[in-house]
Amino acid sequence: MREAVIETSSTLAAELLHVTKFYRRRHLGRLTVTRGIEDVSLDIRKGEVYGLLGLNGAGKTTTIKLLLGLLFPSAGEARLFDTPLPNRAIMHRIGYLPELPTLYKYLTIVELLNLYGELSDMPPDQRRARIPQVIQDIGLEPHQKKHLREYSKGMLQRAGLAQALLHNPDLLILDEPVSGLDPLGLKEMRSLLQRLNAQGKTIFFSSHIISEAEKLCHRVAILQDGRLDRVFERREWTGRDGRLEELFLETIHA
Repeated sequence: MREAVIETSSTLAAELLHVTKFYRRRHLGRLTVTRGIEDVSLDIRKGEVYGLLGLNGAGKTTTIKLLLGLLFPSAGEARLFDTPLPNRAIMHRIGYLPELPTLYKYLTIVELLNLYGELSDMPPDQRRARIPQVIQDIGLEPHQKKHLREYSKGMLQRAGLAQALLHNPDLLILDEPVSGLDPLGLKEMRSLLQRLNAQGKTIFFSSHIISEAEKLCHRVAILQDGRLDRVFERREWTGRDGRLEELFLETIHA
């Protein structure tokens, strides 16, 4: 039976309510318990760009997987558009880009998106209308006849973002979307995310590149050792380059 989506007038796209996640692994009869995150509460407002910052191992990917319903909380609750998770019916409103997207590099971008659309049960007429629009939006129109193996790292990231955008979601969840990009790739991805946000998309992304979060975000949260330490508003770092990095360092060294 199809799960119901709760429609409300909430201003939140996603939230975690006192969420804790422990990983339990058993090996040779011994149980090991590792903390992913503990007692984390955060809210992502519709229409904003929200950054999740932290050192490696801080719990950023765990947080993202909980919001995607790929992991289940040990305690607390995750919600998307005021709908408690897990709920498969709400997932069509989410687009996800993993840190290392697996793309079929022997395909063109048109073939790739058509494959993903078909796997997602998107009707053929909808695919025919949507795919050219997405390719244009992400700036790959001049390269649509090339195979993905000919793409640069930045172009592959845009191709990965294209599959997240194909079904025109309301919320984009991106895991380290600018990792490994050169300065040109960083600028192109930043401009693309800013344009998507201007079109009304809510964007939640993790990163350890603080300068990009400083340029993109309305708010940022800082995770440290699985706990949410601080949330900063844009007004707290605007007008001074590098101020967000100072706030980040002050927080993790406090």
